[in-house]
Amino acid sequence: MAIKQKDGSYAVVLDVAITTPQELKKIADALEKNGAKLVKFSESQRMVVVGVNPEKLDELCKEAGVTLAPAVGNVVRSVKFCPGNALCVMGLQDTISIAEKLKKFEGLKLPSKMKIAISGCQNSCTEPVVRDIGLMGTKDGFTIFVGGSAGRKPRIGWKLAEKIKPDEAVELVEKIIEFYKSNAKNGQRLGDFIESIGFEKFKEAII
Repeated sequence: MAIKQKDGSYAVVLDVAITTPQELKKIADALEKNGAKLVKFSESQRMVVVGVNPEKLDELCKEAGVTLAPAVGNVVRSVKFCPGNALCVMGLQDTISIAEKLKKFEGLKLPSKMKIAISGCQNSCTEPVVRDIGLMGTKDGFTIFVGGSAGRKPRIGWKLAEKIKPDEAVELVEKIIEFYKSNAKNGQRLGDFIESIGFEKFKEAII
């Protein structure tokens, strides 16, 4: 989806979180060829390209070898994740494989937008405690937080579970999304939904 800017140009968000120098060069060549004006990185670690012609989106993505990221609307947004134990000396858990498994939810329509973050350790560089769903790695597994927000009304998420294995974490995220999707009011963020029914009731439905 192209997002119209104040100057009349358009911006798009590309699903690029971790890449290689070769892939990055391919993307840069495609952006230059198609007239992109500026590139920045979003808080969700995706590539935002400003000054794109909407009519050239398909061609751009094909040449760059990338897809558009779900950046707007009441959907599950791009999963934010750190390098984890694969690429970071501080990492205690594998974040990349979990992020890949959670990609199936990206773009799913919900009562409101949903942001998911995964950190490989308690340094929490991806800020999981202030996301709708946050997975924080520890030496014993993942601690799961729900209902956090870093927007206009900041909120620290509730601690839902601890010492959760990677596969169990993915299953838990799916249960959270399904329960929220089936029960929340239109426009109600996960944190507001939890607050409306009470955290203990929410926890009983999930755990």
